[in-house]
Amino acid sequence: MTVTKVLLVDDDPLVRAGLSLMLGGAEDIEIVGEAGDGSEVADLVDRLAPDVVLMDLRMPVMDGLTATELLRARDHAPEVIVLTTFHADEQVLRALRAGAAGFVLKDTRPAEIVDAVRRVATGVPVLSPTVTRQLIGRVAGVDPRQDRLRRARARLAALGEREREVAVAVGHGRSNADIAAQLYMSVATVKTHVSRILAKLDLNNRVQIALLAHDAGWLDDKE
Repeated sequence: MTVTKVLLVDDDPLVRAGLSLMLGGAEDIEIVGEAGDGSEVADLVDRLAPDVVLMDLRMPVMDGLTATELLRARDHAPEVIVLTTFHADEQVLRALRAGAAGFVLKDTRPAEIVDAVRRVATGVPVLSPTVTRQLIGRVAGVDPRQDRLRRARARLAALGEREREVAVAVGHGRSNADIAAQLYMSVATVKTHVSRILAKLDLNNRVQIALLAHDAGWLDDKE
């Protein structure tokens, strides 16, 4: 059995205690450490080598957004799940762009938080592209639509035709198997295309592909 090592980062001791209790009950999850502020994360990651970091956004010295940006910029960084009390917080979107694998609300059912940790540890984002698009729509004003579209299309111009098709399918939340069936290719080929898209665009995960495809307008009227 593979055990997923988790680091908890939240300035509220009660929240950390609750998360530790719910995650500690899973045989395949181990809480390797806790931090009360984002400024402690880098050192703990170096010492404890967690697979997943559960990161609160609002902390007094270094907030979770800054800590996520610094952490995900490192080589072999652990995955980050953002913890928040707001499902349409502008900072959540910024954290996703910084490379977080998703976010969960603090009042999410314990079983769903445990499942989120397991999914992220295997490389599966916990935030669906559909929810991502709803989130973007609810934080109007973060970045003008036309400017986002122009910059997104400029980045995506590096993709080939098949890579574009795969990126659109990823943006619609389809699994590798679904994409393979839709585009008449093997699952292995889909995985190769996804890896190439991530490398060409310097992205961390499928959530970021979905965000960029949305910003470019590639998902409009293509459901």
